[in-house]
Amino acid sequence: MNRGGAPDRDDVLAMLASLDGRPAQDVPELIESMELAWLVHQVEQRYGVRMELDSGQYGRMTTVSGAADVLREVIRIPDEPLQD
Repeated sequence: MNRGGAPDRDDVLAMLASLDGRPAQDVPELIESMELAWLVHQVEQRYGVRMELDSGQYGRMTTVSGAADVLREVIRIPDEPLQD
C-alpha cells in the first residue's frame, strides 16, 4: 500500500490480483462486478472503513483508474499532525 492514504492505482491492481492469485500486470483495466465487490471488501478490511457508495460512484468504478479515483475521494485519512 502507498503511504499517502487512500489506495492508488497500483494498490487497486494488487488487490484485484489477489482475488485469483494472478500477477498485478495481468489485471485488465475493466473491472467486472465480482471483482468490484472483492475490491470494496478488501478496501473496507484493510482501511477499517465502511464505504457507502452511491450508484454514480459504483458506475465510475468500472475501470482500475476509475476505482482508484473514487477511492481517493471516498477514503479520507487525515494527515498526521504537524509537530512543533
